Amino acid sequence: MRDAGLELAIKAAGGVASLARGIGIAQPSVSAWTRIPAERVLAIESLTQVQRSVLRPDLYGASGNPSAAKSEIDEIDQLRAAEYGLLSLLLGKAPDAATLRQVATLKGDGSDLGMAHVELAAAAAGIDERAASKEFFDLFVGLGRGELLPYASYYLTGFLHERPLARVREDMDMLGVERAGVSREPEDHIAILLEIMAGLARGDFEIEFTQQSRFFDRHLKPWAARMFADLEMSQSAHFYRAVGRVGRVFMELESEAFTLSE
Repeated sequence: MRDAGLELAIKAAGGVASLARGIGIAQPSVSAWTRIPAERVLAIESLTQVQRSVLRPDLYGASGNPSAAKSEIDEIDQLRAAEYGLLSLLLGKAPDAATLRQVATLKGDGSDLGMAHVELAAAAAGIDERAASKEFFDLFVGLGRGELLPYASYYLTGFLHERPLARVREDMDMLGVERAGVSREPEDHIAILLEIMAGLARGDFEIEFTQQSRFFDRHLKPWAARMFADLEMSQSAHFYRAVGRVGRVFMELESEAFTLSE
């Protein structure tokens, strides 16, 4: 059951499909929410003009500042969910000016992922909305097709709408994730898979950790790092080359972490 803040956001946005489209994520992901994820609150506040303290009163008090209450989700899982959510956002649609400004504030440390964040922040600061939109179009849409086809079916079989897509749909059905409204993308699009993983990391679904590992192993591990590496090496990419590096490093870290947990 959706909480009051999420219901109000959906109503203010004009429906589930409009809310998902407005914040640049997959519609099935919004359908699976029971409340607004912490990393989505500010974007939804901006879209709907509903105050954050109404959207997530457990996180934000009347002053709009984060609550000091301890989250029920482990800090590492919160960071994982945020990473998945960021990549899903940037691969689901071209970033607008507000998204670029937000990405430009990313900080990093001396780790591979931290350095990739620094590079991504610099790339976001050095590009405007129009250039980012053109780059997204050339890479993922194109006239006929883009430079890259970010679908599990294509990377694993060389064709679209193949068995990998059917497997994604089977597992979405198992998780209770339903497609809402009209979407142009098959469910094995990288942005949709990343958004589902964000939900799994946040604990949106009542499943065991082994099922989270299973979803990653079935739907991302066999191809996602390779797709991000292709993006990282693209000669026509500038901003998205940095996105590719973040995605490749993060996929490698997740793969290693899930392997060690077995």
